[in-house]
Amino acid sequence: MQPEITVLKNGLRVASFYYPQFETVSLGIWVNTGSAYEPENLNGISHFVEHMVFKGTKSRNAFQISEDIENVGGRSNAYTSREFTAFYAKMLKNDAELALDVLSEMMTCPSFLEEELIKEREVVVQEIKQTFDDPSDIIFDYMQAQAYQNQAMGRPILGTPELVRSFGSKELRAYMNSNYAANNMVVCAVGNIKHDDFVKMVENKMSLVPQHSSFSIDKQKYYGGYFAEKRDNEQAQIILGFDGFKYADEHYYSSMLLTSILGGGMSSRLFKEIREKRGLVYSVYCFPNYYTGSGFTGISAATDREQINEMMPVMIDEIKKMTNEKVSDEELVRAKSQMKAGMLMSLENSSAVAEKLARQLLLFNRYMPVDEMVEYIEAVTADDILKTAQKIFATKPTYTLVGNIDNHISYEEVQNLIKG
Repeated sequence: MQPEITVLKNGLRVASFYYPQFETVSLGIWVNTGSAYEPENLNGISHFVEHMVFKGTKSRNAFQISEDIENVGGRSNAYTSREFTAFYAKMLKNDAELALDVLSEMMTCPSFLEEELIKEREVVVQEIKQTFDDPSDIIFDYMQAQAYQNQAMGRPILGTPELVRSFGSKELRAYMNSNYAANNMVVCAVGNIKHDDFVKMVENKMSLVPQHSSFSIDKQKYYGGYFAEKRDNEQAQIILGFDGFKYADEHYYSSMLLTSILGGGMSSRLFKEIREKRGLVYSVYCFPNYYTGSGFTGISAATDREQINEMMPVMIDEIKKMTNEKVSDEELVRAKSQMKAGMLMSLENSSAVAEKLARQLLLFNRYMPVDEMVEYIEAVTADDILKTAQKIFATKPTYTLVGNIDNHISYEEVQNLIKG
């Protein structure tokens, strides 16, 4: 099944799936911008814009924005990542136009009132402090900073308190004028709404969105490195990472399957070896981060200080096995089944379908049906995964630790174990 897609005169893409059996509509506006697109002096502004557009528009104040959605039983939210910012809602079918009206006003005429700016700066500063106080959260910022040194990709999505407190309405409007343009946005709906009706709604509310964006993305070059921060915690949080792949890379599907086999669930190698056999951790998993121009492959774990030096050689030994021998037929079949099942199950969630549709249009300017992705998955062989593992794990590691880490195995020792 393919979505219906219409491009408005200003270049804005409008896409939808019509499911007449649904009583609801999931819809939203996705923007191809985030912290990876920010100059250093504006680090955190994408996330701050996401907050501030909820604080008032030309016809609604902050309370009215949330109440208009929730008074009819709907729900709305937003997020900022390194390359995307999204604003979305789920409503009963008869209230879809109301949701679009609220979201489109947030995109086209936010008020950015000074009294709201003052309050929301401190809200975001509290969010930054909350992230910093959580070792299992802040370690991902530290990891990113080492993997992508001196680049926008390596800076935190939330920014810093100092920078956030410096942002005013002038900076926010300039950033939106630069990045929130029609060619850089997608409006999607999934559920009980006909495409022609949805297009008319979007035309009425967003036809004046500027056509072209004027920003440029920073480089995305993986470096790798080491960072450790001692804290008085019960555990040590650890991430061992390597270079990865961008969305469009030929290794995309094989790397997804590799991370599933290595650390994607209770049947994965890392879980079996480190938790089940040795009892060294509660949680250990492997994850891939994909970006438009680069990628990152990481392993995350948490353990006691006394067990770091026992765990790390075991982890590295499992990495080396991935580069020295083919995965078994059983592992490959299981990983493919898990990946296919996850995609098919997501089709039962209209919000997830809308998200997938929007991201694919922004990344590839087309929708990739599940059947096509299943073909790519099925085509991956054990040889492909071996080659992908050899490519990933030959890169310089990123070794990051936060917490109770006295006498932990050094970066040099980790490198030697990987090479040995």
